[in-house]
Amino acid sequence: MTPQAFMHLPELEGRITPPEASGLRLTDEVLAAWDAQARAQGLPDDWRLPDADVERSRQAVLADIGGEDLWVFGYGSLMWNPGIHFQEVRRASLDGFARRFALATTIGRGTTDCPGLVLTLLPCAGVCHGLAFRIHALVEAESRLLWRREMIRGGYCPALLPLDTPQGRIEALVLTANTAHPQYRGELSLEDTAAIIASACGSIGSNRAYLDQLDEQLDLLGIEDDHVRALTAMVRREAAKALHETGNRNTMAEVYAP
Repeated sequence: MTPQAFMHLPELEGRITPPEASGLRLTDEVLAAWDAQARAQGLPDDWRLPDADVERSRQAVLADIGGEDLWVFGYGSLMWNPGIHFQEVRRASLDGFARRFALATTIGRGTTDCPGLVLTLLPCAGVCHGLAFRIHALVEAESRLLWRREMIRGGYCPALLPLDTPQGRIEALVLTANTAHPQYRGELSLEDTAAIIASACGSIGSNRAYLDQLDEQLDLLGIEDDHVRALTAMVRREAAKALHETGNRNTMAEVYAP
């Protein structure tokens, strides 16, 4: 990621995790570590899709892209931690979809006992604003790593869809919800979503940290997302309430301690 990659969005320089520092760049070593974590949590050996299935999905979607470039739409963690080498990043908008925390996770931001939620895209009448990353020349190698990460359990439907950017319309890889997946939760209420995010934590961090990072990146880019804003406020209230209740319990324990 050279400074040239941020020519359209200089405010993002230093706010995107470099690939070599990304825990979500699923090299063989990182994938082996995730497998070990899954075994430690008691997940079955087939907790993730077989490599062959992931590769078939990748080849099917990318068979007709042509050229040396692949654009990738980031609307969640890809916006601050894409885990790939890219040569350009732009603001981008996708018509007909909205980001929602509608996909359960039992390893990254949650556990089998306390699943978390990660973002996916659901059809709607509005527009989802995010980022588009251009992979140049390294499409084969970088897309393999990206597919491993995003399609590790098959929770998304990858497709090439048109995006609008300030520099012109492009076609990009977009990951929409696989509504037939067993971890798909549908569009939960704001209250239910906030309750899950406030309490879940997994091998790569808390669910709340994921939401906070999203909110911060949207704020940096001046992207208004009423759902994310309301959800962030509700989760913070939940956390403050829990802290207050914990403080009260501790005070009572001190008062009644022998």
